[in-house]
Amino acid sequence: MGALQLLSRRATARLRASFSSPSSSFRLPLTSRFSTDAASHPSNKVQIYISKSTDPFLNLSVEHRLLQITPPDSTVLTLYVNSPSIIFGRNQNPWLQVNLNRLAQIAQKPTSIGWTDSSIQLVRRRSGGGAVFHDSGNVNFSVICPPQHFDRDKHAEMVVRALKALGRPNTRVNERHDIVMDVSSEADTGTYKISGSAYKLTRLRSLHHGTCLLRSPNLSSISGLLRSPAHGYVDARGVDSVRSPVRNIDLGNEEFKDAVMGEFESMYGGVHVRGGFDDTAIQVDEIRRGYHELQSKSWIWGQTPRFTFSTHPTEEDARPRPELPFDLNMYLLAKHGVIEEMSIKHSDGAAVKALDASVFQGASVWNIHDWAESLNRAGLGGTLSGEAGKWLNGVFGTEYTKMQ
Repeated sequence: MGALQLLSRRATARLRASFSSPSSSFRLPLTSRFSTDAASHPSNKVQIYISKSTDPFLNLSVEHRLLQITPPDSTVLTLYVNSPSIIFGRNQNPWLQVNLNRLAQIAQKPTSIGWTDSSIQLVRRRSGGGAVFHDSGNVNFSVICPPQHFDRDKHAEMVVRALKALGRPNTRVNERHDIVMDVSSEADTGTYKISGSAYKLTRLRSLHHGTCLLRSPNLSSISGLLRSPAHGYVDARGVDSVRSPVRNIDLGNEEFKDAVMGEFESMYGGVHVRGGFDDTAIQVDEIRRGYHELQSKSWIWGQTPRFTFSTHPTEEDARPRPELPFDLNMYLLAKHGVIEEMSIKHSDGAAVKALDASVFQGASVWNIHDWAESLNRAGLGGTLSGEAGKWLNGVFGTEYTKMQ
């Protein structure tokens, strides 16, 4: 299989009928190399791309490249499905938003917790917004358009029209710009989130990308994956995720894609470029560079905004804390995931003899693979370092971070 094929208008005309038919699926032969010539050509005002890759790093990198190179007055739709992954926002804190211990369990001993899917990848995207879970039962849509035409509801409403056309009349866009489904039956009554969105605005272009839960096999696991044990102890700048009850809408991936493409074409008229790409799109230099950036530790962890961690109430974070299994008050301040301040005292405020917490300054939180060993090296020693270290390993998910 090849990377991205950008079709000429004549080739588009030959494929138009089967591509646009609601009963058909998108099937294109792919060439061996990604080409950006048609994507960037000023005459191509309306473009559609379908990914055959399930690599979240690649799909986001191609999407970002299209944001960079497509004509300023063009509108571009991309549809893709990712393998199991947690995609969190550019300005979020992974220690706060994700249960890293759960990711480690899934990677190391999936059957012990009943996980039957592949391991979950952790991905920080370039847009804002909250953390979401992707798998094979979730189709992602992305629309790039001129900033003057950007509206947070415009393309969510497009997706709702597609859902209504597929027999889901109880879907709508709510006040948070999410797509929800209202359920009213003897067995269940309530409103469920089926799609969330994130956005990126530049001087010349705007991006709206979102999810749609169709038939996720892991629906019951999503809440636990996005609930961190550090939540009661970390105070972070940046965006927090808003948790909502979720539900599958029970549609097939291909019929959903076809319906969304049909609505997109109804909005924007004739499509000038229809393309497909697969994993070999990474052969393109700009996409490969973006791909490696997204995979880098400096991006996934080091992009984290300033945050504090404290086991006890502080002036800037006065929340009550759960009782700890050891006699210590610990506090750290980190910027870009690097510790700038660290304090360890007894719970009554007394100094811990022979302890030098300054050894933590300059250490990357994601590179501390065993807090017990680090505390012992700082001079804490004894049973206390083991107890506190084991607890910190759980809070910061070191079993997962040391795998990265």
